[in-house]
Amino acid sequence: MGAVSSSLRVGALLSAVLLAVATASGCSGGDGGASTPGPGASANQKLDWKSCPAPSTSEDSESGKPPGRDWECATLRAPLDYADPDGETIGIALIRAKATDQAHRIGSLIFNFGGPGGSGVSTLPAFAEDYRTLRTRYDLVSFDPRGVGRSAAVTCLNDKQLDAYYAADATPSTKEEEKALVGRVGDYAEACRKNSGKILPHVGTTNAARDMDLMRQVLGDDKLHYFGVSYGTELGGVYAHLFPGRVGRALLDGVVDPASDPVQSALAQAAGFQLALGNYMASCVKTSDNCPTEQQIVALLDRLGKKAVPGGGGRDLTQSLAMGGIAQSLYSKDFWDYLTEGVEDAENGDGKVLLTLGDSMNGRGPDGKYSSLQASLNAITCADFAQRYTAEEVEQKTAEFRKASPVFGEFMAWSLLQCTGWPVKGEWQTPDVSAKGSAPILVVGNTGDPATPYEGAHKMAQELGPGVGVVMTYQGEGHGAYDSGNACVKSAADAYLLQGTVPPAHKVCS
Repeated sequence: MGAVSSSLRVGALLSAVLLAVATASGCSGGDGGASTPGPGASANQKLDWKSCPAPSTSEDSESGKPPGRDWECATLRAPLDYADPDGETIGIALIRAKATDQAHRIGSLIFNFGGPGGSGVSTLPAFAEDYRTLRTRYDLVSFDPRGVGRSAAVTCLNDKQLDAYYAADATPSTKEEEKALVGRVGDYAEACRKNSGKILPHVGTTNAARDMDLMRQVLGDDKLHYFGVSYGTELGGVYAHLFPGRVGRALLDGVVDPASDPVQSALAQAAGFQLALGNYMASCVKTSDNCPTEQQIVALLDRLGKKAVPGGGGRDLTQSLAMGGIAQSLYSKDFWDYLTEGVEDAENGDGKVLLTLGDSMNGRGPDGKYSSLQASLNAITCADFAQRYTAEEVEQKTAEFRKASPVFGEFMAWSLLQCTGWPVKGEWQTPDVSAKGSAPILVVGNTGDPATPYEGAHKMAQELGPGVGVVMTYQGEGHGAYDSGNACVKSAADAYLLQGTVPPAHKVCS
């Protein structure tokens, strides 16, 4: 069981909290981004493409092996601080597979698979078969955003410390437990400052969007063609806001609501996971006689909060790790059978399945080493969002969160402490994705999506502006739509990306 291709934005839920002085986003009009800071001399560089090495431990890779001869890697040099474009640079790791039909090549199609914190260098080759049709006319390109994987990965705690951090109680019920949680979050932030303080102010989404425009220039494309998943939809929206005149064909799948602040996002996500859990249960009882009920899952989590069960390898399944495993299993219908098995096993004192799923959520490999996934997620989220919540503020919101989800609500509520004590300030209350003058952007929402609830697609289209955001609906399950296997979604998306055929507004696939 490996990690899914993209993960949630809202924070270090499950891991005692799962969901810089960032540079100003700047404003751009119809000039296509001329008013934003430029990359200076970096725009004139030539990329040195070579065979790709095996993934490093900082990447969330499943195989641990080089991606194969179709793939080549390079390092893009980008300004560390776009306010000083000819100053110090940072290396941004790139990967690509060239278009198979060079005679009809459109250009590069740049992917971001979400997180924030996911390694595109590892993820794109792993899922390349899903994009084989797109590769006929595009060079498939992805990257590790700044602060991720091979691109100056954010590091905070060591592997042993992370084991303890993710296993710890994430839903305090006493003042002493609250104090302990706040202390752990503060210690984590201090470790990030100590180990990655130089990069932390510069890892936000605005700078990642500027890096993508630099990629576009260096790759030789007049327009940016883009495929963003989960958090990658937010990144795509911010890019469109900064550089509306440079948007080519852009697909946003598994869409973040850009108008929601962290509380609103966490509430929506709690409800989304609760919906997905209900859909899993309704499906399970049609094929199995050992399906867990919501009450069973709540009772199991309560018991694990009092006493962990063995998870194998000398580790225990705690309440927080079990919650991570349950949430991970709802990202895809392919994981539903593992949820059934994992809950039954844990009730019988065997936590191996849920622990494996929880490890996948947290970026822990079978060798006990962690990728940069969650540290990068924290760093990017806290560089973006200015909100900093106190334990008292979270306490006041827990009842509302429990109402949204009896299973996930409290975990989501306490995840709001994620950026408390963070060493750099956040840039915005919510991101600006207005993109007047942009080409049409295809926005795909999945009605059963737990991590980025369906309503986010409509909000993204609304925020992008009239004539820009075009919504397509997939009536399905899991996170995202294109990789679901639904022929209708894939056909419409491919026609848009390959031929420029924009689907009719409000097209529905089921």
